[in-house]
Amino acid sequence: MPWRRAQGRRESFGERRERRAAIDDPETVLNAAARFLEVRPRSVDEVRRHLNVAGYRDDLVESAIARLLELGMLDDRTFGQTWVESRDRARPRGESAIRQELARKGLDRELIGEILDARRNGGGDGEAEGPGRAEGAASPDELAAERLLRKRAAALSRVADPRERRNRAYALLARNGFDPDVCRKVSQSALSIGNEAGESDGDGGANEGP
Repeated sequence: MPWRRAQGRRESFGERRERRAAIDDPETVLNAAARFLEVRPRSVDEVRRHLNVAGYRDDLVESAIARLLELGMLDDRTFGQTWVESRDRARPRGESAIRQELARKGLDRELIGEILDARRNGGGDGEAEGPGRAEGAASPDELAAERLLRKRAAALSRVADPRERRNRAYALLARNGFDPDVCRKVSQSALSIGNEAGESDGDGGANEGP
């Protein structure tokens, strides 16, 4: 076989691709895709790119994706909703940043719009509007921005000057994809962070967004 290598020599990336390109068993490619999904949920495009880079034949890749879609193991809508919920819960980011992330994952622009519309309107299924937010209630981005500042409260509290603290808060929010109105409104709360630092979760500003 052309991909046979000398005993004890590590298989190169090119050799692995050559070996996989010769595979004609759909089950092998399906199993490779399933293993890729074991780590975390993935979008259809992520799985396709992973299998293509690995070297599997295009027809077998598409067959594996079709089967995973049929089994419900791949679903871009569910993936997008889960991604948004995870961001809002664990690493808050603004809508524009989330939109860019989902686009990089290969989700269709229209689907991304539906998912973010549902977030904005308080719905969860991305297909129909939820009951909507009460008039005057904080937007999802405002709530996410407030959570981000609470996570960074210990670091911000070390900035003694209130105006500088507010500016730092504004910059932090802007880097994480919040629009100027949200940054301006929510960064005002940084003025009181120095008095509340003892109540923060004390993560010291770790994992700050890019």
